[in-house]
Formats: sequence, C-alpha cells, structure tokens
Amino acid sequence: MNTAVNSQMIYCRACGSNMHFSAQACPGCGAPQQGHGFSASQKRILPAAILCFFIGFLGVHRFYVGKVGTGILQLLTFGGLGIWAFVDFIMIVIGSFRDSDGNLINLWT
Repeated sequence: MNTAVNSQMIYCRACGSNMHFSAQACPGCGAPQQGHGFSASQKRILPAAILCFFIGFLGVHRFYVGKVGTGILQLLTFGGLGIWAFVDFIMIVIGSFRDSDGNLINLWT
C-alpha cells in the first residue's frame, strides 16, 4: 500500500479495523467515529430524546445538553408552540443535535 494512503488510515475505536481518517462511521461495524473538527459529546441521545418527547415544550432537553439560553427561550415560548421542540426531537433521534460545546450527540447510551 502507498505510504501517503497509509498515513491517512486510522483504527476504528469500536472494533479496531483499519479505515480512512475522514470516515464518519466504520465500514466494518458501523460505529460512529470522532473527527471532522468535533469530538463526541458526553451527553447521550436516549435521555435527550425522552426529555424532548415528554417535556420538550419546556426546553428541558436543551438544559440537559448545556444550551441554557435557548432552553430559557423554549421555556418562555412553550417550545416555539411545539414546533421548535418537534424539530429538536427529530434532530436528536437522527443524531445531528449538538451540545453547548458544538459536539455531536451521536451515542444512544
């Protein structure tokens, strides 16, 4: 294998298989990978999704991920009359929601 290509390869943090550094998920096991300027969040999808589903109109899920300012806005507007909370719920479930540091919340548990 070419040395230039070898220098761009990393190991999957879940299964250890060899993969390109820019891959968002391991081609072998499908595990999400860190990278692209952001690291993995310490927060998890499951608690954020449960909070958003049941009391999202109060913005509690935003407080959970550290977004206090927008949490207060959701509290005052009842989650943007439910629309903002619904959009947040979809983003949380598909794994594109970010915490207050800009890190993706991409692990379920």
